[in-house]
Amino acid sequence: MLKEYTDALSPSGCEGNIRDVIKSKVQNFGDIVVDSMGNLMVHKKGSGKRVMIAAHMDEVGFIVTSICKDGRIKFGTVGGIDPRILVSKRVVFVKNNLLGVIGVKPIHLQDREERGKPIPKKDLFIDIGATSKEEAEKYVKLGDFAAFESEYIDLGETIKAKALDDRIGCFLLTKLLKDDYDFDLYGAFTAQEEVGSRGAGVAAYRIKPDVAIAIEGTTCADIAKDEKDFVTTLGDGPAISLMDRTSSASGKLLKMIINTAEENKIPYQFRRGIVGGNDAGRISRAREGCLTCTISVPTRYIHSPISMIKKKDFENTLKLIKLVLKNIEKGEF
Repeated sequence: MLKEYTDALSPSGCEGNIRDVIKSKVQNFGDIVVDSMGNLMVHKKGSGKRVMIAAHMDEVGFIVTSICKDGRIKFGTVGGIDPRILVSKRVVFVKNNLLGVIGVKPIHLQDREERGKPIPKKDLFIDIGATSKEEAEKYVKLGDFAAFESEYIDLGETIKAKALDDRIGCFLLTKLLKDDYDFDLYGAFTAQEEVGSRGAGVAAYRIKPDVAIAIEGTTCADIAKDEKDFVTTLGDGPAISLMDRTSSASGKLLKMIINTAEENKIPYQFRRGIVGGNDAGRISRAREGCLTCTISVPTRYIHSPISMIKKKDFENTLKLIKLVLKNIEKGEF
């Protein structure tokens, strides 16, 4: 199932492919609504607290901004992508699965100053093999979306794939929705997180949660030279966020999550960084606000064609969130 999720081509604002795949997996789990933003919400009816679990469907990608006379395709990035990783990467256009490669002026034609600097995005283009604007326009139009082309590979203890931020969260949320609870549970597969968590705010406004947990695939830089730059570490368990640019974890909920992990001997770590943000920020501010926290699976090389996670991390993340939900059900929170 995770392979199906990561293989789907769905940059922010173009989530139809992944939404259709997820819908096919959750259609028997509860009442389903797809709103005007493209969020997919599953409601498992109960009573008492309204609990929202959110994971975003979208991935970073590209949008066509112009087509040159010689058939080269100029693009903008959708979401935060480091231009340094783009040269020679393969991309796939969402509407027709057309392959292309991101190109740049050959190194033989670059002067010394150009060679010594990262190549700016404005100098890059997508090459589909077209030799004229007219030929390119047979396949690609302005506003078309593309995503990284990448193969899902099971490496034993780890998994390598594109879009694990946040298809791993969607995978875990799908697993969580199989269980029944006494409270009202809303599973929100949200849209457009990578461009400002736009879908999450709309979903939370509709759901009006008392408690919300965002599931993420978060930065793991444990190959950095200095441990202070790690943020999270692969294999050390789910990463619990204390604070980021958009939200702070609700103290009462945070304490319960930590106690649950420790009482059940589930390894966990704190996300050691406050940059970035996710759906929890928008959810926490919807209507009158609600208690929120983010629990993430450490993920190397996010926002690139090749991200990597440890199997035991997402297994422990699933175990922890299941127990947290059971504690909410017992009234221990």
